[in-house]
Amino acid sequence: MSGNYSVRCEPGLVVPLWGPLENLYLSDVIFRGFVYFLLLLYLFIGVSIISDRFMAAIEVITSKEKELVVRRQGKEPQIVVVRVWNETVANLTLMALGSSAPEILLSIIEIWAKNFQAGELGPGTIVGSAAYNLFVIISLCVFVIPNGETRKIKHLRVFFVTATWSIFAYVWLYVILAVSSPGVLEVWEGILTFSFFPATVLTAYVADRRLLIYKYLHKGYRMNKRGVIVQAEAGDSDGGVELEIKPQQDNFHNMTDADTPEAKEFEQTRRDYINTLRELRRKHPTLPLEQLEVMAHEEVLGKGPKSRAFYRVQATRKMVGAGNLSKKISERAQSDLSEVKAELQRQEAESIDIENVNAMRIFFEPGHYTVMENVGTFEVGVTRVGGDLTKPCTVDYCTEDGSAEAGSDYISAKGTLTFDPGETRKTIKLSVIDDELFEEDEHFYIRLSNASQPAMLVSPSLATVMILDDDHSGVFGFPERDIELVESVGQFALRVVRYSGARGRVTIPYRTIEGTAKPTKQYMHTEGSLTFEDNQTEKLIQLSIIEEDSYEKDALFYVELGEPLLQGAEAGIAVAAEMKQPEERTAEEKMALLGKPKLGEVSRAQIRIKESKEFKNTVDKLVQRANASILLGTSSWKEQFTEALTVSGGDEDEGEGAGEPISPSSLDYLMHGLTLLWKVLFAFVPPTDIAGGYLCFVISIFGIGVVTAVIGDVASYFGCTLGIKDSVTAVVFVALGTSIPDTFASKVAACQDKYADASVGNVTGSNAVNVFLGIGIAWSIAAIYHALHGEKFLVEPGNLAFCVTLFCTEACLVILILLLRRTKNIGGELGGPFVPKLVTSLVLFFLWVFYLIMSILEAYGYIEGF
Repeated sequence: MSGNYSVRCEPGLVVPLWGPLENLYLSDVIFRGFVYFLLLLYLFIGVSIISDRFMAAIEVITSKEKELVVRRQGKEPQIVVVRVWNETVANLTLMALGSSAPEILLSIIEIWAKNFQAGELGPGTIVGSAAYNLFVIISLCVFVIPNGETRKIKHLRVFFVTATWSIFAYVWLYVILAVSSPGVLEVWEGILTFSFFPATVLTAYVADRRLLIYKYLHKGYRMNKRGVIVQAEAGDSDGGVELEIKPQQDNFHNMTDADTPEAKEFEQTRRDYINTLRELRRKHPTLPLEQLEVMAHEEVLGKGPKSRAFYRVQATRKMVGAGNLSKKISERAQSDLSEVKAELQRQEAESIDIENVNAMRIFFEPGHYTVMENVGTFEVGVTRVGGDLTKPCTVDYCTEDGSAEAGSDYISAKGTLTFDPGETRKTIKLSVIDDELFEEDEHFYIRLSNASQPAMLVSPSLATVMILDDDHSGVFGFPERDIELVESVGQFALRVVRYSGARGRVTIPYRTIEGTAKPTKQYMHTEGSLTFEDNQTEKLIQLSIIEEDSYEKDALFYVELGEPLLQGAEAGIAVAAEMKQPEERTAEEKMALLGKPKLGEVSRAQIRIKESKEFKNTVDKLVQRANASILLGTSSWKEQFTEALTVSGGDEDEGEGAGEPISPSSLDYLMHGLTLLWKVLFAFVPPTDIAGGYLCFVISIFGIGVVTAVIGDVASYFGCTLGIKDSVTAVVFVALGTSIPDTFASKVAACQDKYADASVGNVTGSNAVNVFLGIGIAWSIAAIYHALHGEKFLVEPGNLAFCVTLFCTEACLVILILLLRRTKNIGGELGGPFVPKLVTSLVLFFLWVFYLIMSILEAYGYIEGF
């Protein structure tokens, strides 16, 4: 084998040529091509890792929030947190730049490297990447959805606009290459190409906000699935919760001691318990009452829909053995909760009034009473503490109607209590009126007022009395649907309550049911029955929680009640009455049937076992920390280097027990070793917490530019060494390599998101932005440079014009297929029945293969182009 081979390569911008170039053996050429290929793969990994940092910075920047003060008539102003960046604008600007930065920068750098002459590598990569994104990524996303499930594009108006711009972008490329000024790019053409970028963003924003008709629509705020409050039109809540401000009418508007934080908290808890507990739990059965306004902070962080940046970063970290982001998010969420708790404790400590602590204070103890309708007379306690108890004082009291009315349900009372010197407790005697009518449980209030000096009233100065009907055998259930325990609790007494009656002896069966928590591992299974004696209103089920040595994140099991059974003579009467026709029943039998016990609304309790740490719900602060996107960022160089040097196996993503860490696999260790250099190098990039993420943004884009410049040189050397044209190298190798992270990100987003926007909805917008930024900026710079030198910027239409025409034709077909899939037969762009899903995926993949084959054949002159 003689050494008569030579390579014709031009020097690159960064990487020097591999000499010699003449008299090479075939084995030398093959070896060099193989080395360049491996180097390209390694560089693709590197640009993915620095893009990870870049996307994290973008996510932090676009997730910035501001506070809005909502003023309500007759109410205190309410502060809500809203996103500064519109989601559509963010996706088409910084998000698109983040996901396509290598392709865009490659086009710009190539112009500089070739002395402002047109090259084929940059534009070819942009068009090739667009084809891969539209055909292969959508094909994969269609197929990976489980059989029978579908995903729809939610923001269809925005999709139509960006799809139109995407096709127009490539039509426009053909126009300026082969129609308006064939072979020459004028300055106005380059600038106009770039100006289409803000036009794309503006029109998509108009479509998203419906600005042309927006002034005719009701505006309001809603909380989306990510826990972020956004502005929306009426009827566009997409399953979120409308933050409608409605005047509340209750009996607490005349409170005199509602100015202290303690009183406000106490009164709010009472109002929620009496007026809205059942309704709110019916709408949100998995949320504790205290967290309803913040829309499940932990669920948002752990399971809610994520942005495209999140999936992109997660795909890259999994690929290089850095693990899944779920673990980091869970840890940050717990950290947030701890910080909020500490902050509230500090505020509480700072708000303590030493003078009030040492003053004489009068209040109800306890502040809530539950009595049977047949109780007759009972006593309510009033306590005096603090100050000089040797001094006498007086305080007035009076009853107030709630749902119970004075005269028919209870006897009103009014008077004055006198505390003699040294006396610390007085009682108020109240009477309840018994009747023979079946009725709901009712309540009334006793209010303290006009405490004489030196005493002062503190909460609770309003006591609530619940009257339970005793003419019914009762309704049985749990007082709470959702109960959260720490695993170190050991034994827990679960309350079962009897309300709306307490007559007779009743037995009720119960049992535990496993969920993500397993019996004998996280808890002990138990079943049996409870016996309520006559007038008994509460029993306890003893639960045994097992403390594990491992760090238990979150586990669920359930306790379920069976049908209650009335015992004794009345039970026999009820059974006999059920066997008779209604008209044959005696008055006693009718009463027995009406008074039968039954299950209440909450007959199944969900027990959530958390890790062995003190946990406290913090309503007014968590909503300001519901921004999961910021969790992609980093706070220090130490954190970044720790992540860079640590290999992780990620988390399990399936099932209710998602988030449990698994051991790194051999592949994780291999990828960690191969990418360690890149990870350590880019750990020097400033953390996103510095300067609001902008410093990280600038340094990261500089790093992407440097790596991309090396990729451009190596890709060109790879092609010229093996005799492959730059246009083919761009379409086949570079476009594929820069799109691999997006492929994995879209696949995960398609499976986990409720909608298709994060997986495929942004593809069309990104493709348009790539042309307007990548080609628009690069060619504008070159055209201006040549115009200043009195020359013309020459761009041969050739392969690029052919590829653009072919791509536009196939892109129209793809968009038509996606729209047809929205019909009732399939139901969405992604997924659906197996056969249509398979056919769609194969057709889209075939379009990409056909595009590659035709582009290569045209590049080498086997078919005629333009």
